[in-house]
Amino acid sequence: MTEDLDRAAAALRRLPPSCGPVRLVAVDGHAGSGKSTLAGRLSEALDGAPVLHLDDLASHAELFEWTGRLLEQVVVPLSEGRTARYHPYDWNLRAFGPARTLEPAPVVLVEGVGAGRRVLRPFLARLLWMERGPEESWERGRRRDGPAQAAFWDGWTVAETRHFAEDPSRPFADILVRERGEGYAWLPGPSVTAGPNQIITHRDESPAAN
Repeated sequence: MTEDLDRAAAALRRLPPSCGPVRLVAVDGHAGSGKSTLAGRLSEALDGAPVLHLDDLASHAELFEWTGRLLEQVVVPLSEGRTARYHPYDWNLRAFGPARTLEPAPVVLVEGVGAGRRVLRPFLARLLWMERGPEESWERGRRRDGPAQAAFWDGWTVAETRHFAEDPSRPFADILVRERGEGYAWLPGPSVTAGPNQIITHRDESPAAN
């Protein structure tokens, strides 16, 4: 697993900056698809690159209407080389908490459903899509969160389906990331031809070059 993540991290480091001095990399996919785990492992491979979880910007009242907060509190400061400050949402207290900082590191990962939305794409160095279908992803998420969150998941799946119908991310993904028994397969996205700075990947047994 370490080898493919190290290779991916090296490819991301080679990208030109996309948001001021920052290479902003989105990890998108259906809820429960494994985005947080991938972002965490990529962060480690990138020597502790910051990870912004979009769950911190969303809220019960605004599951997907967080674009303004993301741009104002995070994207604009990073694009100017400044430290971003955002107020993470507490899903238990149903309130936004004290400010948290996000430094303009060489690579910053943005993880969450809708991370590849159209408003954010111009600022992205790469858009990664977790290649797992909605039903399987949602079932994994329901198992993870348990029966107490069943009502929330019922509402979430409707909202997520509506969001991706109006603002799909997968067609614009640079890389499709598929979980394997060990590690990940990194496949060219729907509209991308493998070229310089692409992540080396394998499709079945054949290498898809760099």
